[in-house]
Amino acid sequence: MPFYRASEMAESRVSAQPMGRFQGLAGELMKVGFVAYARGKMSRPHYHPNEEQFLFILEGRQWMIVGDEEGLVVAGDLVHVPRGATHGGVIIEDVRMFTAKSPSGDGSLDQDHHDAEDAEEIVRRLQDKLSEFS
Repeated sequence: MPFYRASEMAESRVSAQPMGRFQGLAGELMKVGFVAYARGKMSRPHYHPNEEQFLFILEGRQWMIVGDEEGLVVAGDLVHVPRGATHGGVIIEDVRMFTAKSPSGDGSLDQDHHDAEDAEEIVRRLQDKLSEFS
């Protein structure tokens, strides 16, 4: 089927990011989906050694870290996460994103998810950043 309604797609949680809500679909060479997080929640720092990812922010705001760079992303922004780059974020305002990842693998959005070695340090930085926006 080539047409999908987001309102009719099954929602799931993934073990690697239990604070988010996910709706995903897999194609032959890529997988896509919608990802949502509530204000104050966090996408824990992680990396994908075998996947490249794009995120398009549909609504909301979040402070993101990608590799050595960080910044505020808002509705209308596009974020590129190169293969192997540590990334994560803290949600400043309820956020909904569209994501595309390649390759498709088994179709699961969290298939190639690996916790960052310095995750706890990054989490502390993200929590400090959230307090600046409160």
